[in-house]
Amino acid sequence: MVHLARDTPRHAVAARLAAEEWRRVGRGVYVPVDGPPDKRADALARIVGLHARLASATCFGHTSAALLHGLPLWEAAAVTHVFQRSSASGDRSSEIVRHTPFPLPEDVVVLDGIPATTLGRTAWDCARYLRALGGLVIVDAALRAGVQRADLEARAAAAARGRGSARGMAVLRLADGGAESAWESACRFTLLRAGLPVPQTQIPVATRLGTFWADLGWEEWKVLLEYDGRTKYVGRSTEEFMREKRRHDAVVEEGWRMLRVTRDDVRDSALLVRRVAALLPPAVAASLRPRRDLG
Repeated sequence: MVHLARDTPRHAVAARLAAEEWRRVGRGVYVPVDGPPDKRADALARIVGLHARLASATCFGHTSAALLHGLPLWEAAAVTHVFQRSSASGDRSSEIVRHTPFPLPEDVVVLDGIPATTLGRTAWDCARYLRALGGLVIVDAALRAGVQRADLEARAAAAARGRGSARGMAVLRLADGGAESAWESACRFTLLRAGLPVPQTQIPVATRLGTFWADLGWEEWKVLLEYDGRTKYVGRSTEEFMREKRRHDAVVEEGWRMLRVTRDDVRDSALLVRRVAALLPPAVAASLRPRRDLG
């Protein structure tokens, strides 16, 4: 729940803060203290507060629109991005990044009462303005959420020489809606940036126990990567662990080699690349050249 200073007497706000029942997350924006800080929820609260505060026509964009669409972000949103019809404003808060020109009507959608750029416009803006990894995480998720690749390709063609278009097109060429989390996107990005061949996502593997789907890999070389998130095994029973082991054994019996990847592996990118390259044909591993367009 979001509380706004404009709706609450000043003394009541002060009392809530003093009692540590609320905490401030933005100008005139407060949230209850009911657990550890949540950067994503705080960013959404700031969007709600700014929407209530601004009198002129606005439309939230970039990472702010991505949050409103429910897309993951690679890095926490430190600022709120808003489109306005004019860049002139008396509010020079460092928490706000203002953009012009205002999006076309067909590029605006209302989400829970808040205007934002459409999923396609949001994905393309993030692809060209964010660093490549952050853009890839958002475009992967947008494709998975239903945006059409043709929509993004049309936007890329229309902005062929615009600011950030080269980066955006590089991200779009490698985006894949098969990624199921930001960390899976980051794992694939690490491999792509190192020059490894583009992996396939959601690979079906037929085994004696049925068909399983692997996160990513190379079918022609029977190499699979499975991303294991921190919560994957939390609360799971012994029976579930045994099913996972049987699944792994059944996949290996079919001649596949499987590498399990964690967050720590993704963070140690050089080691991850070496481990994966060791599973590929020697000629492929020897020909690796880092991709400059994903720097």
